[in-house]
Amino acid sequence: MNEIIDLNPVVLIAVPLALAFLVPLLELVSKKIVKWIPVIGFLFNSVIALSLLPKVLKETIIVKIGGFSPPFCINLVVGPVGILLSVLISVTGFLVAIYALKYIKEGAQQKYHILYMLLLTGATGVVLTGDIFNLFVFFEILCISSYALVAYLGNKAGIESSVKYLIQGSIGSSFLLIGIGLLYGQFGTLNMADIANQIETVSSISLYVPMIFMITGLGIEAAIFPLNAWLPDAHSSAPSSISAVLSGIAIEVGLYAVIRVLFTIFGVSDFLMFFLFLGVLTLLIGEMCAFSQENIKRMLAYSSIGQIGLIVFAFSLASSHGVSGGLFQMINHTLSKALLFLASGFMIYKTGSMKISSFEGIGRKMPLTCLLFTIGTFSLVGLPPFVGFASKFMIIRAALAQGQTLYTILIGLVLLGTVIEGAYFFRIIQRMYFKNNSEVHQKEESPVAGLIPMIIFASLIIFIGLYPEFVTKILDPAASELINKIDYIRSVLG
Repeated sequence: MNEIIDLNPVVLIAVPLALAFLVPLLELVSKKIVKWIPVIGFLFNSVIALSLLPKVLKETIIVKIGGFSPPFCINLVVGPVGILLSVLISVTGFLVAIYALKYIKEGAQQKYHILYMLLLTGATGVVLTGDIFNLFVFFEILCISSYALVAYLGNKAGIESSVKYLIQGSIGSSFLLIGIGLLYGQFGTLNMADIANQIETVSSISLYVPMIFMITGLGIEAAIFPLNAWLPDAHSSAPSSISAVLSGIAIEVGLYAVIRVLFTIFGVSDFLMFFLFLGVLTLLIGEMCAFSQENIKRMLAYSSIGQIGLIVFAFSLASSHGVSGGLFQMINHTLSKALLFLASGFMIYKTGSMKISSFEGIGRKMPLTCLLFTIGTFSLVGLPPFVGFASKFMIIRAALAQGQTLYTILIGLVLLGTVIEGAYFFRIIQRMYFKNNSEVHQKEESPVAGLIPMIIFASLIIFIGLYPEFVTKILDPAASELINKIDYIRSVLG
């Protein structure tokens, strides 16, 4: 029985990785079956991740690869944080794969599905790995797949955006690898728990350089200001199904890696105030840039930058409620932003334009798609009874609990960002429902394969919003894992 439990987490990485390499062979059998491979693969992963969830909440699962014990082996650490994000990655990957059945047309589907599965394989590996070198390896799998998928449509804008993303991402990867090399030079190990266990044996000054290199490298993928220049172009040029994954999964995995490095490896407290201000700054800049956009996908991309800022702010509170609120907001952002990109994808397809002005009156002609889009906007803004209300309320409560005037001011700035966010989202809803564009003709509803995942995302948003305790019982042990690195070290090293 124990062997089965140990193998299950490995399957979460092995199955999509194996299927990605099997796609060319399966295409020789039938071209029609290729588009179903990601659906089957991530449905399987969703079932496995959900079945592991209750076991992991009782005890962290440590997978030892190669027959040796940590730190002398490659190991996976499947704790509450890892399994929570694995569920999020698998379920989102499954639903977006269903959406792609109709959205991705005949043609170079083989390349799309290979890269799509590799992207989510890399994301899963990042959240489960227990050593920093494999963190780099899985991070590279995620990034390289993302670069290629941004250019998937083959147009000028997509290729240019992909090259920008590639250049900035490569610089980030180089910084990350340099930081890892410096840590290995000091400690002679790559295991996160082992490094964390030895971290107090060296001077703080000697840790600043590798920490800065690693945080800067990972911060590019996490889209933390001022390292987010690649994101608006990349998200607006990629297919909408990929934009949903890049926004809902990729940048949040990058942010997870930043938090894991800061909290678990370095255990920093001196820099949390810096990240507190950086989070608020990222939030305000992202929301103000989104407010000025006329391109729907660029607006959603800048909105993602604002949401990352809010999550950074929550984690920087370094309290149990703050970290729980940050994780809750990650769930809200993944569900809501995936829904918004998927809904806008078919709205763009039907109107033939990304301009917000082209959506005037579309609420009457694509009522269900627009209703689902509206649910996503309400949740992202934080209106009840949607999941965004519960997550933002938890963050505000955690900040108020600090009991200092500074935090009250910062809360005011966070709420200002929410007002700006509401302004541009409500402006879109007004155009969709209360204006009419006589030039737009022949509108029809999104296909069933597109509506099914959108309806499921919307249902999850409403359900978790009404019953937040369904998620909070997972968030509390996840927050404890990140804050209390001593327990993490004991669970890995014994």
